Amino acid sequence: MKILKDIRVVELGTYITGPAAGLHLADLGADVIKVERPGTGDPFRAFKGGLYSPHYQTYNRNKRSIALDTKSKDDLNTLLDLVSTADVFIQNFRPGVAEKLGVGEDDLRKVRPDLIYCAISGFGTSGPSRDRPAFDTVAQAASGYLRLLTPPTNPRVIGPAIADAITGQYAAMGILAALMERSKTGKGRRLDISMLEAMCHFNLDSFTHYYAVGEIMGPLSRPVVSQSYTFECKDGAWVAIHMSSPTKFWEGLLEATGQQQLNDDPRFAERLERIQHQDELIEIFTPIFKTRTRDEWCEKLLACEVPHSPAYDSNEALEDPQAVHLGIGVKTAHPERGETTTVRAPYSFDGEPDTEIIPPPTLDQHGDEIRTELARRKAG
Repeated sequence: MKILKDIRVVELGTYITGPAAGLHLADLGADVIKVERPGTGDPFRAFKGGLYSPHYQTYNRNKRSIALDTKSKDDLNTLLDLVSTADVFIQNFRPGVAEKLGVGEDDLRKVRPDLIYCAISGFGTSGPSRDRPAFDTVAQAASGYLRLLTPPTNPRVIGPAIADAITGQYAAMGILAALMERSKTGKGRRLDISMLEAMCHFNLDSFTHYYAVGEIMGPLSRPVVSQSYTFECKDGAWVAIHMSSPTKFWEGLLEATGQQQLNDDPRFAERLERIQHQDELIEIFTPIFKTRTRDEWCEKLLACEVPHSPAYDSNEALEDPQAVHLGIGVKTAHPERGETTTVRAPYSFDGEPDTEIIPPPTLDQHGDEIRTELARRKAG
């Protein structure tokens, strides 16, 4: 179900934040037209060689691609013609760059007064850090989030590009709010969102703890309180457990592992004591979980109703029976690149998920098609 099928988005975005915002709108059915530099396109295309890297593919499905050089008068005019048909424009340049390219807000409002203009930056449109370059790790660090993911000893950056992806998601949410308002008022909006602001909001729990009770959270703060664990099993696979606060889940873990005597240990008899002594619990359960395979442990944990899951790698997760039942993995077929598997959008409207996904476009794949559409519009 293409909820946004009547919305057109022009995306002049590179790498992740801008394209991620466009992705979310495209997944909801919007006609997202990705405008790229001729010859090379979005730099993310060549992140692993060629012009179709997995990095690029992740954030650019369900879109059309046209190659335009804004330094060319004819191409800039084509871009302006395209914007005149659009509801939303997305760019993620440093402040001031869009204006130099002729695609600043004032430039585009001349051709589409009610446009939703979304500008994504690293640190905002003003202030002492306005012009600093920013990528994912920089925003994670500046927002206080990186310290929650970094191992306290031998620190190194780990995990995916969370700040980039989250900023794109917030941008899409802001765009949807502006579109809703415009449907009632007819008024366009400028939406400014920075990676710093998005990640500070995403990190709200950490700031709430500090300002409410003076606690500076670290990488173990949440898993200790939530009583979350991951253990390696006999076959080298992992299982993850999250017991939260209900006593029945702790008792279920003891039953599943045959460790009921731990309830008589004053270090573990109460939840607050278990929080204080989580390291000791890990020491106790680590060798126990190495006595059985992951599947065997999952069967026992399920029987005792312990919240758990196999800690899958990406080659396993979509093969889980529940993931298969929900149809999370879907096939797409590109006319040049062939068939591949991707993850459908998580929405089900009126009980129906959208499983029709258009694979990411090759550079300028739809250039002629889009130019023809614009010519017909002018003629007609």
